[in-house]
This record gives sequence, structure tokens and C-alpha cells, in this order.
Amino acid sequence: MKIREILFKLQDEKYREFQSKLTPNISKEKMIGVRVPDVRTIAKEYKGTKEAEIFINTLPHEYYDENMLHGLLISEIKDYNECVEKVNKFLPYVDNWAVCDIMSPKIFKKHKKELIVEIKRWAKSDKIYECRFGIEMLMSHFLDDDFKSEYLEIPAQVRFDEYYVKMMVAWFFATSLTKQWDATIPYI
Repeated sequence: MKIREILFKLQDEKYREFQSKLTPNISKEKMIGVRVPDVRTIAKEYKGTKEAEIFINTLPHEYYDENMLHGLLISEIKDYNECVEKVNKFLPYVDNWAVCDIMSPKIFKKHKKELIVEIKRWAKSDKIYECRFGIEMLMSHFLDDDFKSEYLEIPAQVRFDEYYVKMMVAWFFATSLTKQWDATIPYI
């Protein structure tokens, strides 16, 4: 069975209505209405399969839910270089905060030195969700043991007059205050 068919079998019209209100820049017609836990289950079942490989190499997708699944499948890739390649290929197609924020590649935890280079590049992007993703990865991976005060400059230098980027910068600094108060205070 094709992945899109599986998604449609899990369609929940009420959830579609709810989700469309949370992502107002995506038309309801581009949403199937699959609950996130169900999309996560599909990602777990299909990760590493030929179907998943074909799916993540076929862009763009037609539906929001397909993009959510795509982000989750990327998050399961175990090879760092392949994962970054797939992230970079997918980011131009990310068109909303939910798809952006669902991507959280597990392999990034083991490659901090290489990852910070990518984060700096993503955060400087003039593309909304690429910039947001970079700041999110900085927040997720560099506010604890690997923290350096110089990393605060990355979001501090973002000058993007776009709501979803501004919200991620605010979220970053709110989280940074809870984890690295003394270093963060001068930036607030």
C-alpha cells in the first residue's frame, strides 16, 4: 500500500479542522487530517524501507501530512551526512511551523561539531523555515553541556521581520534564560 493511501485511511476530519486553525497559511484542502501520533507510528514502521526512501526522495509532496511524515522520517536517519543532505533537500519545501518543528534528527546529538556549522548557515538563511530550523536546532542541542556563550550571538543576530522566525528567537531566549541565565541576561 502506498504511503498516501495509508495516510488517507487514518484521516480524521475533526482533527483536520482543528489542525487547519493552527496552521492558517496552509489551506484545509492540503490537509488530510492524520493525528501526529499516527504519523509517528507510520514513520517508525517505514523508516529504513524502500518505500520510505522513495517517499523522501520525491518532492514536493501534495499534503501537509506527507510533509509531517517526511520530517519524521528524516529524524530517523542514522547517518549524519545523509541526514543533513535530506534536511537540506527538504527545507525549501517546508512551508509552516509544524513541519519545521517536527524535524528533530536523533543523529544530530552525536555530531555537535559538524552540526554547529550547519546551524550557523541555516540561521543566516533568508528563508523563513530554514532560519527557524537552525535556531530550533541550536536551542535543542546547545543550551546544556555543549553551551558556549558565543552561541547566543547566532539568534541575536537574526534580523528577520517574520512572525515564525521572531517566535523561534523568543522561544530560544526564553529557554536559554532557564538554562543559562547569567550568559543570557545581557541579550535580553
